[in-house]
Amino acid sequence: MKSSGCSEASSGEGNMNVKPAWLERLMAETFFGACGVHQNQKKNEKNVFCLHCYLSICPHCLPSHPSHSLLQVRRYVYHDVVRLGDLEKLVDCSNIQPYTINGAKVIFLNQRPQSRSFKGTVNTCCTCDRILQEPFHFCSLSCKFEGLRGDCYTQFVPTSSEATTSIANNNNKQNTNGFFISLGSRRKGAPHRAPLS
Repeated sequence: MKSSGCSEASSGEGNMNVKPAWLERLMAETFFGACGVHQNQKKNEKNVFCLHCYLSICPHCLPSHPSHSLLQVRRYVYHDVVRLGDLEKLVDCSNIQPYTINGAKVIFLNQRPQSRSFKGTVNTCCTCDRILQEPFHFCSLSCKFEGLRGDCYTQFVPTSSEATTSIANNNNKQNTNGFFISLGSRRKGAPHRAPLS
């Protein structure tokens, strides 16, 4: 049985009628495929979303997007996630359950299939019925905005320079024409030894 929090989640939100184009494209975009422009270069996975151009790009594309607002997308168990700290500067992430991955809180962009059935009264996603922790009502960004059908686009504002700075102000940064963006960290367990002398 679904919990009764869904109606409460939608009633407490603000009201704007139009979903921003960049958000629609972010949730529909395909990430982590090889970049067609830089297919002959290493580390050419498209893991950055340009909020000005509405498309996914690879790290080699960054010089072609000077001063654009960029959002890094990460991969967790074959699903796209974004750091909560980056995303909440751009959009209202309230009531979406975050997950902690490598010490950082992240939000899933899209809903994931669920095979488990459940019995009794449990807290579930208002859109896809995925089991959630209290007090959350949605398992992903797409579930929230699909479930509320346009009633909660409260903080969809064009990214300001402050938001851009905070998005990019993470560890492991790369300087591209004065703009910094987080490009992820090395995989754990890979040894990095000094060369033999």
